[in-house]
Amino acid sequence: MKASVKAFFAVTLWMAASVSVQADKWVGTWGTAPQLVEQNNLPPQPRLSGNSLRQIVQVSIGGETLRLKLSNEYSSGSTEVQSVEIARALSSGSSSDIDESTTTVVTFGGKKSVTIAAGEMVTSDAFAFALSPRQNVAITIHYGQCSNTNVTGHPGSRTTSYLAAGNTSDFTQAVTTEHWYTISGIDVMAGDGARAVAILGNSITDGRGSTTNEQNRWADIFSRSLLDNAATKDVGVLNMGIGGNCVLAGGLGPTAVNRFNRDCLQQAGVKYIILFEGVNDLGSARNGEQTASNIIAAYKNMVNEAHRLGIWVYGATITPFKGNGYYSADHEAGRRMLNNWIRTGGVVDGVIDFDKIMRDPADTIALQSQYLYQNDWLHPNAQGYLDMGQSIDVNMFVRTDNPPYVDPKAGTEQVWIEAEDMIDKTVGTAFKVVESNEASGGKYLESVVNNTSLPSDPKCFLQTEFTTTQQARYYLYARVNCPSYDDDSYYVKVDNQGYSRVNGIMTNGQWQWLDLATFVDDGDKPVFMLSPGKHSLSIASRENGARLDRICISSYDQAPTGMGDDESQASVPSLLRPAMADDGMAYTIQGYRQPYPQHGLFLIGNRKVLLR
Repeated sequence: MKASVKAFFAVTLWMAASVSVQADKWVGTWGTAPQLVEQNNLPPQPRLSGNSLRQIVQVSIGGETLRLKLSNEYSSGSTEVQSVEIARALSSGSSSDIDESTTTVVTFGGKKSVTIAAGEMVTSDAFAFALSPRQNVAITIHYGQCSNTNVTGHPGSRTTSYLAAGNTSDFTQAVTTEHWYTISGIDVMAGDGARAVAILGNSITDGRGSTTNEQNRWADIFSRSLLDNAATKDVGVLNMGIGGNCVLAGGLGPTAVNRFNRDCLQQAGVKYIILFEGVNDLGSARNGEQTASNIIAAYKNMVNEAHRLGIWVYGATITPFKGNGYYSADHEAGRRMLNNWIRTGGVVDGVIDFDKIMRDPADTIALQSQYLYQNDWLHPNAQGYLDMGQSIDVNMFVRTDNPPYVDPKAGTEQVWIEAEDMIDKTVGTAFKVVESNEASGGKYLESVVNNTSLPSDPKCFLQTEFTTTQQARYYLYARVNCPSYDDDSYYVKVDNQGYSRVNGIMTNGQWQWLDLATFVDDGDKPVFMLSPGKHSLSIASRENGARLDRICISSYDQAPTGMGDDESQASVPSLLRPAMADDGMAYTIQGYRQPYPQHGLFLIGNRKVLLR
């Protein structure tokens, strides 16, 4: 190659690299976690359809170019939006008044109107808007036809919204409600050094106990502390708390394990994640330490996935709840176990010790009385949130490099089994095959008979053989869906160890990966130390209604996610949902996951999915 040609390519590559380094990027400045709105939190009369709704939000960082996200993810029908305007609000929610001169029409694909299909979200076109840090913004949506009873929103707004009849900008006679509907995020175009922190939490993050329209949740206080520090003034804060939310199963809204990708990894410009969940799981647990162990396993998965994408993860300790109905000695043992792991487990990248800040020095398993909200001994009041937010060391959010990452699955082995493949003409006919798009392979098995003792009828048994190549301790992970404690058990046997009763795997009607060996309740828990070679697995029905989708026999000590995390799955990782196409990203990656540049670009089927 001639020297001049080499020089041309060198200059071209240098220019490309320079543009990449200096280019602005989208960063989240405000966000909330969508969910299906419960009946008692639906929009008041005159409802949404055909009417106008003005909602107030307070952002974190500022910018000159914005985009707006709207969600219809949990609605069964489409939502028609006739038009949307955004303007500077003159209060943080106590009035609907705006600075009319700042009103900006938001478009979608160049049009004022957009129809959001059921189960989907949309992102607006980029638009110019002078946004200051911690500015109050009014988002006005003029609805066309939409459901008034099956609505996507965020009930815990702690901020007043204004609903007026018809397509109008006059909200002087509006009906008020303290909920958000449809809106889910605002991103700003920011410099390369800007970044965001996403907070995965429950009602204590969502702000129960804070003051309506004063924007004084602990996340708000934390955001102001970041803005006051020169090294972190460009860090946005995204509050992804959902009141009543659980990490594993049950609760309100999608569980933390099911929304982690959407609410954390897929948010624009996220560089840090704070994990602050678990109290609702622990407060309703049958076994506090077992529940804590399952939360720890889920958190390990989250940390691994975040590290793979160059994101730092901080753990916040669970605050005390003695005096609340959640409290028992068993539940407290689970809280203590989870907090000890957060502090000393060496998995999270830093600790935010809310427990230490909030506990009573004279009774360390209870909140300080000065922090109590309505004496429920669980939620802090405004003073508690102030002290929580101010206790966080903002220097934890200075780092812009990537956390160390070593593939935790390296050297491990996974054997995958579809439950329906264990059935033949003579075995397993006490299980029915159910077709479902929520199941791996489109099918799962449901037990249809009850057996209070180990059955003898071959029709009640599922059997298969599998082969391992390692001398190792293996885990028996299963993707199960057990709606109640009356339909949550099986009999399980590996090789000739004898059958063990696996009980208490209730998941409140949600699909979840669990290590079945940890639920053995009639003797010593089996330890599957397997040698290389062929082995057998047998599963017998015990309670009807228990559902079984997929099995993973694995020497890796973390449960799979979604429908299965093996490389044969086209939807790896299967918790990912299709994202909006991102401007300027025309890269093709075939069949495997490849981070770009700090998050990820994935090819799922023929669709490119970019995590920002």
